[in-house]
Amino acid sequence: MSVICAISTAQAPGAISVIRLSGEGAIEVAARVFEPAGNKRVSDMAGYSCAYGEIKSGGERIDDGVLTIFRAPHSYTGENVAEISCHGGIYVTQRVLRACCENGAKAAQRGEFTKLAFLNGKLSLTQAESVMDTISAQGELTLRSAKLIREGALYKRSESVKGRLIKLLAQLAAWADYPEEDLPEVELETMRGTIESCEREINTLIKSFDNGMILRRGIPTAIIGKPNVGKSTLMNLMLGYERAIVTDIAGTTRDLLEETVRIGDITLKLTDTAGLRKTNDEVEKIGVEMAQRRLGESALILAVFDGSKAPDREDEQLIEQLKQSSGRVIAIINKSDLGLEAGYTELCGELTNVIELSAKSGEGKGELERIIGRMFTSFDEEDGGIFVNERQKACLDEAMRSLTEGRTALDMGMTLDAVTISLEQAAGALAELSGERISESVVDEVFSRFCVGK
Repeated sequence: MSVICAISTAQAPGAISVIRLSGEGAIEVAARVFEPAGNKRVSDMAGYSCAYGEIKSGGERIDDGVLTIFRAPHSYTGENVAEISCHGGIYVTQRVLRACCENGAKAAQRGEFTKLAFLNGKLSLTQAESVMDTISAQGELTLRSAKLIREGALYKRSESVKGRLIKLLAQLAAWADYPEEDLPEVELETMRGTIESCEREINTLIKSFDNGMILRRGIPTAIIGKPNVGKSTLMNLMLGYERAIVTDIAGTTRDLLEETVRIGDITLKLTDTAGLRKTNDEVEKIGVEMAQRRLGESALILAVFDGSKAPDREDEQLIEQLKQSSGRVIAIINKSDLGLEAGYTELCGELTNVIELSAKSGEGKGELERIIGRMFTSFDEEDGGIFVNERQKACLDEAMRSLTEGRTALDMGMTLDAVTISLEQAAGALAELSGERISESVVDEVFSRFCVGK
């Protein structure tokens, strides 16, 4: 009659707190600490029902509250579940939890409730992981991804690929094991087409990992440009307060200034860099080198140009660097309030996103924010809005390696046995992704990342 219990709400003062119990004897433990008002008995309560009453321990009244009952198998964990809602003070919440432990329950481990849901078949492993993704979501896109995975989108896509591989493996096995049945041989082009289609599907999901990590942790954003083009003024504009020192002296910014700003559902990790130029000042030179590194490391680059002056050779060199950058680029022709010189349209012609802006007056800020929003809300179209996590990506990477090995073996004219082994390994990696075939240690690792009470 093992029963686990934990505080399932944030352990901070609030209107209410919830203490959750799960296990075969969860309702019996709840009956020892909760006394419904009137003539009701906890043991008579139906599933999906609530009762108001007093929370007690050893005959002493702790608080009044509400008890909610979920009877197996129609509960989150698949077991009997009781949830006691009490007033949200830290001490009273801890006291109710202690009462549950004194009356037969034991403290739950991290993620133990969701682990039970997985072990009892209520959730696939990917659906279970989406629970923590929901809790840690930083915006609409990450929340939507968690919702889609919870609804089974990732499971269905991985199962679809695995199903195609299993069908192909079955055809190969039947042809090899029953030659007397005169079964049609699997055509090599059909086999190659199946493998390549599976590779494309898996590669799409793998690419979603980087997009998801960017949204979860914030988008590394570098503000770059020559000295005195208005980089620090732009940073202050985006932050809404004066963080960077702004002067007319070239080379004022020598170190990297880092701040975080929220634009809608997107978090930018802004870095104001030293002006890009040749210098004999050793301190400034270090700052320029750091700025060049950030140019190559950032997912978003805000390249600032002084529109009040005609573009020169240094501007042309920066544009060439931007064309080679792996990050998304926005060219900002700054100081529009002073009147813009000609030449920037031709200079930035090959860049997709070019805007005119006055960092001093704020004119053009809205357009900049719209472009950033569009950049980082449209990359989910191909992957369907699903962002896989580290464990899931590792499984997908293994499946991709095995598929590539199988296709290579096929192209080299090796025996179909060699191809079959690779396809079996790919299918096995996808089975591990969904939790269909996974070790106990991996399950423990997954749920150790959860919060207690979930």
